[in-house]
Amino acid sequence: MKPSQKKILVQFLRVGYKLPLRKACQLVRLNRAAFSYRSQAKDQSALKIRLRDLAASRVRYGYRRLHVLLQREGWKVNPKRVYRIYQVEGLSLRLMRTKKRVSAARVPCPPADAPNER
Repeated sequence: MKPSQKKILVQFLRVGYKLPLRKACQLVRLNRAAFSYRSQAKDQSALKIRLRDLAASRVRYGYRRLHVLLQREGWKVNPKRVYRIYQVEGLSLRLMRTKKRVSAARVPCPPADAPNER
């Protein structure tokens, strides 16, 4: 379980069962420091929206090409961040199945008459 999911469980235990924070964190196996931690990451919602729009308009582009497009638009963003958002949003390329090649003039092999003939 992710820490964010565990935080929700701790809150549920504190409100629903009126458990102290220490006991609730102990039951869920979440460090109390991790419970009180507040992320300092910047809001990436505008980047997510733009990446989703680009991926919708250019379906066959992967995260690397989308990163180049974002750079051309003036976004100062790391390719690792683009990849992470690309994966979280579920934008990964669909793998195309290879078509089975069938030969036009296929001659069947004659049956073997003795061992190790083929």
